[in-house]
Parts: sequence; C-alpha cells; structure tokens
Amino acid sequence: MILRIVRGYCSDRFAYCQGDLGGLLLMQIYSHWHDLKYKHKNLVIGLGNFDGVHIGHQKLILELVNLAKEVRGTPAVFTFHPHPLAVLTPENCPPQLLSQKSKQKFIAKLGVQVLLQVPFDLKLAGLSPENFVKSILIKELNVMGLVVGYNYTFGHRGRGTPTLLEELSSGYGYQLKVIPPVMVEGQAVSSTLIRNLLIKGEVSQAAKFLGYYPFTEGLVVAGEKRGKTLGFPTANLELDHSILVPANGVYSAKVYLDQDTYFGVANIGVKPTFHGDRRNIEVHLLDFGQDLYGQKIKISFTSRLRGEKRFATPSDLVKQIERDVHKVRAEWSKARE
Repeated sequence: MILRIVRGYCSDRFAYCQGDLGGLLLMQIYSHWHDLKYKHKNLVIGLGNFDGVHIGHQKLILELVNLAKEVRGTPAVFTFHPHPLAVLTPENCPPQLLSQKSKQKFIAKLGVQVLLQVPFDLKLAGLSPENFVKSILIKELNVMGLVVGYNYTFGHRGRGTPTLLEELSSGYGYQLKVIPPVMVEGQAVSSTLIRNLLIKGEVSQAAKFLGYYPFTEGLVVAGEKRGKTLGFPTANLELDHSILVPANGVYSAKVYLDQDTYFGVANIGVKPTFHGDRRNIEVHLLDFGQDLYGQKIKISFTSRLRGEKRFATPSDLVKQIERDVHKVRAEWSKARE
C-alpha cells in the first residue's frame, strides 16, 4: 500500500491510497464539519474512536461503505482527536494502538472517502446526545445513514446509545445499522482486550484481533553502537510514548524498508546487561549490512521469543542472540513451507 498525506487549504487534507486492486483511492480529511454537507452529498457516517482499526472496526467500516453504495451516498467516518478521555480525565486515557497517521491509512484503505477528525473539547463534551444528533449530524452534516458498534456511546457523560439513535432515526429520516460484536475464539474484539494482550507481550494473539501484526514505525536514530560491537548491528527507533508498544522482551519481527521486507530480531527494553534505564526499540535485520540512520522503517512484531534478561557477561548475551537469530530463521523457514 502506498499512501501520502498532503496538506490542503483550511486544515483540510487528502489521503491518497493505492488499493489492493491497483485503483487509486482518495480520502479527504477534515478537522471541522462546516459546509461539509455541501461538499459531500448523502453522507453515510461511521461513528466511533476506531483505535487500532481492529477487525471489529474493519467490519463496521466495510458495512458503511456497502451501505453508502446501496444508497448512492458518500462513505465517511466521524471521530474525535484527541481521545475524549485525554480531555475529560487524562489520567484514565489509555495509550493509543495506532498513530493518527497510521489510523488514517487504514481507514482510507477500507474505502472511506471522507474522514472527519474533530478536535474534542469541553464544549463538545457538554452536548446532550439529542443535541449531538440534531445540531451536528442532522443540521451540519445532513446525514443519510449511520453505522455504529453495539456498544457505542456518545454525548454528555456517554448517555447516548444505539437504542437512542434508533429512536431518533424515524423522526430525522436516516438509516441506522448497528454492528454486533465480532467474536474471535469466543471473545468480543475490543481495543481494551488488544491493549491487555500487548501489555503482556502476546503479539501473535493480539494479531488475531487486530487483523495485522502489531507494529511501530519511525526514523532510525543513532544508538550506542553496542550491537555492532557484539556482531549484531541494530537499527534504533525512538519511542512515541503516546502509542502502546508490546511488553519488554525479544521478538521475531518483519522489517519494512521502502519496498523491501526483511526478517529480524527486535528488542524492546532497557538493555539490563549494560545497566540501561531508558526504554527503547532496536532491531537486528538478518542478512543486511547497510547503514539505516535517518531512514524510516516499520517493525511488525510477529511472535515473542523471550522476556528481557540481564546476562552476566556480554559473551553470554552474544550466545543468546545467536540462539534468537536461529529461532527466527527457523520460524520464517517453516512459514515458507
């Protein structure tokens, strides 16, 4: 997938996404709803936070795209940024599963044409559910259809529910589709469930609910060059503390650089063997010898090899890294069979 975010006028932006079938998809991104009903007719809107754009969100978005096709409408997503809890009770706001840019890429790829990403504030927090529907969804957006999850809440103190949206639909003339829970291995998919798995380092299990391997991406920065001294040079990424990364430990990984993919051994942690105290992410790319400083890479964590451990000597650490590399080679060799 190739996607570019380009700044436009009046804080509007455009996301260009190369679809799986080769077609160029276009999604326009707005930070406000003013005059949107004149720019985009017959809006069919999915409401929610969409953190992680997991398989439950993906089902919801695909349903709204299909509904928009049926009624010849415009498929759109309405979400808030920052997360409402970051404004109302910051101490309770969970770390996000995706950066805003990554979230936009996923939503664009699913066929959404309009993303309304509105700054959340106390004024919006004070709107009653009925006022949110009347003054924003109807008056400002002239919504034709709504798609929400079964547990969606909105309005002051989260008192709005799908039941209320159903009660208001006939009077305002919009269609409503409520998506039931998406189940995987007997559990309802949710961002909270996925966070709990990542906190425990269970990345392969989290991938079943996300629909993709958990990942982090960013620019390669200068490290201590200790990996190179040990015979296993690594690419170091700075942590974005607003985005949740898996628990400290060593992981099998796929590393994406431009159009190329490499296998690797990734470490998340503080390097206890060398008395480190600053958490970071580093990855050793198998069969790769180029300098990556300043380049952007994406690291997908595919399985957890072991927890982080302090070794008595650097040579003991080297022996363990050799075992880790052997395990990753075996894992990917088996996957190719």
